[in-house]
Amino acid sequence: MTRPLALVTGSYRRLGAHLAVRLAQAGWDIALHATRDGEPDAAALATIAAAGADCHRFAADLADPAAVRGLIPAVAARLGRPVTLLVNNASCFRADDAATPSPESLTAHFAVNAAAPFVLATELAAQGGAAVVNILDQRIAHPPVDQLAYTLSKQALAEATRTLALSLAPAVRVNGIAPGLTMPTPDYDAGQVERLAAMMPLGRLSTPDDIGDALIFLAHAQASTGQVVFVDGGAGLVRFDRDFVHLGR
Repeated sequence: MTRPLALVTGSYRRLGAHLAVRLAQAGWDIALHATRDGEPDAAALATIAAAGADCHRFAADLADPAAVRGLIPAVAARLGRPVTLLVNNASCFRADDAATPSPESLTAHFAVNAAAPFVLATELAAQGGAAVVNILDQRIAHPPVDQLAYTLSKQALAEATRTLALSLAPAVRVNGIAPGLTMPTPDYDAGQVERLAAMMPLGRLSTPDDIGDALIFLAHAQASTGQVVFVDGGAGLVRFDRDFVHLGR
């Protein structure tokens, strides 16, 4: 029996790699994606192989409209079958995203975080795919004053999730996951992460496995479309004035 095929954007490292592993373990073959050619996380590759999944690598700059339009057809052509599941995980998060972002910063964020996922979803539908899961951010519920271009682009993708769910039904289901702080960067110290966890209504942060659980559910949820599942320790219920990196210090 042929395994279904999942494309996970931004999956060479970090959360995207973890989501690709979870899908492989749940029975999918995997198309990994990065902006440019390189080496994916070695541990993720080994775990995907151990799960018996076929795994292929693809490079496409999601800021390039032609590359975006060609990604789904390229995956389907190389593997000889349509992409069943698209996980729009890749994100632009630029350092120049100040409190008042420049037009250039807005354009860069929207190109990768909103326009590319939208186009990829429509390409998936055109070649016979079944489901899309957009990775969002809990800040869409109560946006802080920081990283406005990033936040606006994720809010746009959240609305696109609902719009696409209706326009692509009944053939394609479109849902979203809104994580909280999940894989802290070196900008956070251990004590800060513990203090941030204590600020959450559930007294904990989300983990990659939490996000993976939600992904597996939505990949199989045949009666669900247009939904956004917050996986964030309850962070989306609280208004935080600043981005988490500025809190708990």
